[in-house]
Amino acid sequence: MYYSMRTLTLVALGSNATSSFGTPKEIIDHAIATIESRLGTTCEKSPIYRTPCFPKGAGPDYANAVIRFETNLEPSKILHQLHEIETEFGRVRTKRWGERTLDLDLLCHGDTILPDDTEVLHWMNLPISEQTQIAPNQLILPHPRIQDRAFVLVPMAMVAPNWRHPVLHKTVIDMRDALPQTEIEEVVLYD
Repeated sequence: MYYSMRTLTLVALGSNATSSFGTPKEIIDHAIATIESRLGTTCEKSPIYRTPCFPKGAGPDYANAVIRFETNLEPSKILHQLHEIETEFGRVRTKRWGERTLDLDLLCHGDTILPDDTEVLHWMNLPISEQTQIAPNQLILPHPRIQDRAFVLVPMAMVAPNWRHPVLHKTVIDMRDALPQTEIEEVVLYD
């Protein structure tokens, strides 16, 4: 299905393992080019940042970035393409929040809420101990962890500072600035 209008879409990229595509930073650059060619769009991209692995101590530091583009593809089609790209880059889903060559998260598709406010809030409020064990079996939009993650909000603020979370009704800047300063300071420009 295609939307009649092009919709602002944000995707987070992360890598903390090398592959035939190179270092995590090089993987992010290659992945952005692949997304642009696959989705037929031009992406506005944040700088690439180095961030501690989440959860802390679970592996090497990450290279993280966020891209912004407009598309008339529906969210499920975008997610399907992102999963195909992850696989092409050597992503194997064996451990939740484990080391990975490429992680692509669909953060938002305009102000779309999927499947509904109640389900989004359920996943947003899930305790961290449960988050490490279970994942939703359907697409949740906006991504339920945006507001908690400096490694998403810092680069996101570079490409979509005024995007407003349709459930929390806060901008990216508001959510970023609500995080502890120590977490924000851990997100540094990649060398």
